Amino acid sequence: MTNPATPAPDAQTSPPDTVGVRPEHPQPESLRDLFWSFTWLALQGFGGVLAVVQRELVEKKRWLTREEFVEDWAVAQILPGPNVVNLSLMIGDRYFGLRGALAALAGMMTFPLLIVLALAAVFAGISEMPGVQGALRGMGAVAAGLITATGFKLMGELKKNVMGVFVCWFLGSITFVAIALLRVPLAWVLLGVGALACGWAYRQLGRAHALEAAE
Repeated sequence: MTNPATPAPDAQTSPPDTVGVRPEHPQPESLRDLFWSFTWLALQGFGGVLAVVQRELVEKKRWLTREEFVEDWAVAQILPGPNVVNLSLMIGDRYFGLRGALAALAGMMTFPLLIVLALAAVFAGISEMPGVQGALRGMGAVAAGLITATGFKLMGELKKNVMGVFVCWFLGSITFVAIALLRVPLAWVLLGVGALACGWAYRQLGRAHALEAAE
């Protein structure tokens, strides 16, 4: 006998412990959400865009994990054009296709473009003032600090990289020496060190697949 006061279990009803729980990988709710999210991101990103992008997309909105962000950012850096614009196009296309890519691009460009045009008109008359030059140097130091701090924050994800931590550090050191100290053009560094990294990653992935197949 079943108690008539107790409702029968319904296969269509979600378990009570899952009701209202945010999914592990949230995503933009609409094109409008995508547009305004990237607009807000762009308005914060003057000078220190890497730090802002990582905080907004990984820590706040959780559209990407840290590992996914590192991988997508690496692809965005290799592609022609501004890194953050490339990343916005990739994320928009991932969730909404071409419409999402255009919405994300519009969010990244519309209001910053208006602000930059206004600032350029104002800056043209005061660019030679010592106070303005000092402010610009100070903002450059802050931007460099933000980018460096974000790099240290994401460094832990190298443990999961298929190339291995030692190889990642080695390639990163070579890149720093080539660009910062030897002043090698970026294109040559990408072709040289980038090709070496891709070759090693391809080799390691092949070995990992072979081990999985053997098991």
